[in-house]
Amino acid sequence: MRLQKATRCALYAILELASDPKRQLSANEIAEKYDISTNHLAKVLRSLGREGLVEAVRGAGGGYRFSGNAKRTTLLDVIRLFETVETVSSGEREPGDDTPEGLALTQVIEEVEAIERATFHSITLDTMMKLVGRHRK
Repeated sequence: MRLQKATRCALYAILELASDPKRQLSANEIAEKYDISTNHLAKVLRSLGREGLVEAVRGAGGGYRFSGNAKRTTLLDVIRLFETVETVSSGEREPGDDTPEGLALTQVIEEVEAIERATFHSITLDTMMKLVGRHRK
């Protein structure tokens, strides 16, 4: 699975903010760290704010801070905010899909996608922050 740009921005931002929920960061600070567009990130942060995962703090020294629950929010929760997580069978039909080979291939792809969704659903932001910590050492 290749995550869309907005999804990756959202995951980077939310992991950065969740790593210290008391800290406020501007969109620009987060964008610089991950080398992403500040304007694009600002749109993503608004979406995360509508879902109650981040809070915008106005005024001098304002920015964003994490307001969700890192132990309950999963990667799939965030991914679903920015892209559709569908199975291959819900997409357009391709030539050969109705052949026995095509049906078998579709079955395998659906199984892989189900495992992918289950994995994203099983990993919380808290777990991701622990993984991030291991990579910092």
